[in-house]
Amino acid sequence: MLSLGAAGLTAAAPFARPTERSKQKAVAEAERAGVQQKLSSLKKDISKTESAKDDAADTLAASEQAISDANRALRDLQQEQGDTNVKLQQLSSEHERLAATVAQQKQQLAKLLRDQYVAGNEDRIKLLLSGDNPNRINRDLQMLSYVSQAQARLLESLRGNLKAVEVNQEQAQNAKDELEEIAQEQLQQKAKLEQEKGRRAALLSSLSSKLVAQRKEAGNLERDEQRMSSLVDKLSKLIAEQAAAAAAEKKRQEQVAAARAAAKAKAEADARALAKARAAEAERQRLAKANNTKSGTIKPAKPNPADAIDADEPPKVAEVKPQPAVKEAPAAKPADIALAPVMPAGAFASLKGQLRAPVNGKVTAKFGLRRGDGPTWKGVFIRAAEGADVHAVAAGRVVFAEYWRGYGNMIIVDHGGTYWSVYGNNETLLKRVGDVVKAGDEIANAGNTGSNEESGLYFELRHQGAAFDPAGWVKF
Repeated sequence: MLSLGAAGLTAAAPFARPTERSKQKAVAEAERAGVQQKLSSLKKDISKTESAKDDAADTLAASEQAISDANRALRDLQQEQGDTNVKLQQLSSEHERLAATVAQQKQQLAKLLRDQYVAGNEDRIKLLLSGDNPNRINRDLQMLSYVSQAQARLLESLRGNLKAVEVNQEQAQNAKDELEEIAQEQLQQKAKLEQEKGRRAALLSSLSSKLVAQRKEAGNLERDEQRMSSLVDKLSKLIAEQAAAAAAEKKRQEQVAAARAAAKAKAEADARALAKARAAEAERQRLAKANNTKSGTIKPAKPNPADAIDADEPPKVAEVKPQPAVKEAPAAKPADIALAPVMPAGAFASLKGQLRAPVNGKVTAKFGLRRGDGPTWKGVFIRAAEGADVHAVAAGRVVFAEYWRGYGNMIIVDHGGTYWSVYGNNETLLKRVGDVVKAGDEIANAGNTGSNEESGLYFELRHQGAAFDPAGWVKF
């Protein structure tokens, strides 16, 4: 019997064969790699004109991004672990139900065989040769037939349930192997997280004076904003290209579906026409045969070469020329449409004044106020506890989720209609590029990355690439 208890996890032979989880993960990583390649190319293009040298924040970038990745991986693994445990419990319940059913069916089959043995295994031949009352023989034969049918149904059901038990065992073993994989990955990610936190703390200590000086330097703030503007411009172009690719892919799929529907309808019409022609020819031959029989003539009528039909061949119908195959445009790769907007153009604009604050906290810097001697704020800064949940203000698609100088671990959501929301200085980014989010979904955890002095969230709203005051849109 299959044991699905927690103790069985350690007994399972992990990694004996690839689990469904590992296969799906490999496919997702391959698709994500295409998107990352496009974004990496975009970032390199921006860096070509970069003039800033020896920025202290860049020294922290790799460590802060690694911490974000490790936290997100742990979050994902916890979710997977919970889902897999639920699946394992369902499989355990299903196994118990199947085991009870199989045991009951075995008892029924044993009783049938025992009853048949006690009855002397009186078969049909014995009954027919017994010379007994024909009515009784007929009744007994009918009863034997019912018993045989019941036995056959019971055996077939038993075979099906035994097969279901086998499948259940395979799925349960796969789930246990997946839990073992998750446990191993969690240990690795926790070790990596602790290592990166220690590394960042050491770097902060050694760079503290340099960070303080560079935070106040107006030139650095201006360069950060220029880099942000450049990112927004290039990302807008990439998204527009992918939106066009998504529209083309949708049109291609509609054309393919229409072509297949037309081909199917034509094939059905041709089949009906052929069946009708064959039926008409069969009726003609039947009438001709009936007429010959009535007249008493045996001689077949002289065949008309124009109407001659071989009796062994189907009647000839008008030849149907095959239609030229519809040339299908090549399907777009996932990486080519991974950033295309998913919301209609006017959806976000209709939410003005109704958006909820992305994080619980106090607004300490407002849009348009001057940042010391540097440029004005293009968004708002909301002071919040480190690790506080950051939520998407509206539905959309994640188009950027990486570290960006001056903004730390930053995530950008496209809400359609060229409206974007920007979330910066996060400790952890919980979503990846291409993910579709709903309003209120947790997408990050607040922090102080990007050389920010205090923990919180930097938040922007942009339309057609330009930042605008979120105060009239969001209920802070």
